[in-house]
Amino acid sequence: MFPDLEEGGLATYRAAIVQNQHLAVLARKLKLEEYMLYAHGSDLCHELELRHAMANCFEALMGALLLDGGISVADEVFMNALFMEDPVLRDVWKNYPLHPLQEQEPETDRQYIQDYPILQELTKFEDSIGIKFRHIRLLARAFTDRSKGFTNLTLGSNQRLEFLGDTVLQLICSEFLYRHFPEHHEGHLSLLRSSLVNNRTQAVVCDDLGMTKYAVYSNPKGDLKTKDRADLLEAFLGALYVDKGLEYCEKFCQVCLFPRLQIFIMNQDWNDPKSKLQQCCLTLRTMDGGHSIQQAEMNAAKQALDNARELFPQLDHQKRVIAKSIKKQKREHSRNSPDLSPDENVSTKRNFMDPNDDSNLPKQYRLRHYSSSDETNEESRKSDSTEEPSPHKKKKKKKKRNKKAHKEDESEIESGELVED
Repeated sequence: MFPDLEEGGLATYRAAIVQNQHLAVLARKLKLEEYMLYAHGSDLCHELELRHAMANCFEALMGALLLDGGISVADEVFMNALFMEDPVLRDVWKNYPLHPLQEQEPETDRQYIQDYPILQELTKFEDSIGIKFRHIRLLARAFTDRSKGFTNLTLGSNQRLEFLGDTVLQLICSEFLYRHFPEHHEGHLSLLRSSLVNNRTQAVVCDDLGMTKYAVYSNPKGDLKTKDRADLLEAFLGALYVDKGLEYCEKFCQVCLFPRLQIFIMNQDWNDPKSKLQQCCLTLRTMDGGHSIQQAEMNAAKQALDNARELFPQLDHQKRVIAKSIKKQKREHSRNSPDLSPDENVSTKRNFMDPNDDSNLPKQYRLRHYSSSDETNEESRKSDSTEEPSPHKKKKKKKKRNKKAHKEDESEIESGELVED
C-alpha cells in the first residue's frame, strides 16, 4: 500500500493497526462481545480490562481463521473489519501494487545479469541455496545497505525488505510452533519463538549461508556485527517473499531454522545466564520466615550463613583468634596467681585494656592488662595519704567505690560469657 514509505513509517502504521485499543474496536465491529464466554466477576467490570479481553478474542479469531482456512481467509475477514464502510480502501488493500522493481520488469529482470558484476556474483549465491529469483535485482537490494544510497540497479536499500522479512519470519515460526507443540501454553511458545528469531540465531544462519560475502556497503567493513548479519537474513527473507511467495519462505525456514530447535531446547538458549541464575535461586527459596519482616530477614541471613559457611572463611578465622586470645589470658593469670584458678583470677581482679594491643577485634575480645594486688594497695595508700576526709565523706566514698566495683564485676562476667559463647 505504501511503496515509498521507509521502515520507520511502516513500523508506525503497523503498531497503530495491531495495538489492543484498535483491535478492540474491530472486535466491536464484528460484535464479538455477544459471543464471548467469560466468568462473571469484577475483572471485566472496568473498561480497560474488557477492551483487553476483546482484543485478545479478536487475535484468537484471526489465529483460528489462519489454521482453518489459510492466510487468504484471515486476510479477507481482517480487511472487512478494517474497512467495512469504505469499499475504495478495501480494493486498495486487496489489490496492492507490485514492488517498484517488479513494475519495471513484470516478467523477469535476469537479462541484466550480464551487464552487472554484482548480479553475476549473486548467481553463485543462488546456486548455493538452490533458489533462482525471477527478479534478481530484489536479491541485490536485499544485500544493499542504506549507506550505499539510491542506485538505478536496486532503487534503494534493504530497509523495507528487512521490515517485511522480520514480520514474515515471526508468522512462519509462530504457526510452526503452534502446530508442533499442541500442549504448550503461550509463554512456552513465546520462549521457543524468541530462540528462533533472535539476532544471535539469525546471525548464525547468515554465516552458514555465506551472505556476508555479498553484502554491499559504501565503505567496506571488516567483521559485521551480530545485528547487521541478522538484518541481512531478514532482508533476504523479505525479498524471497516478494519474489516467490510465502511457501518458499516456509521451506527455507524448515531447512535452515527449524532443525536447530532441538539444540535450543536441550541447551535452553532462550535464557541468558542472568535469567538462568534467577530461576535457579527461585527454586531454592523457602517460605519459612518470622513473626515480622525484620525477624524473617534475620532468620534468612542466619540460614544463609549456616548453609554456605565455606564461602565465608573469615567467620572461622575470627573464632580461632578469639579462642587463642582466651587461652593466652588464662595462662598469664595462672602464672601470676598460682593459688587461684584462672577463672577466679579473671573474675576477681580489676582489668584494663592493654594499651599495646592494636588488634582490630572488639574491645571485649582484646587482651586485658590486669593490675596486681600490690599495685592496688599502693594506689589506695597514695589516696589515703593525700587527704584525710571526714567520716561522713569516707562513708559516702566507700559506698561509691563498692558500687563501682560491683558494676565492674558484672561487666567482667558479661564479657566473659560473651567470649565463651
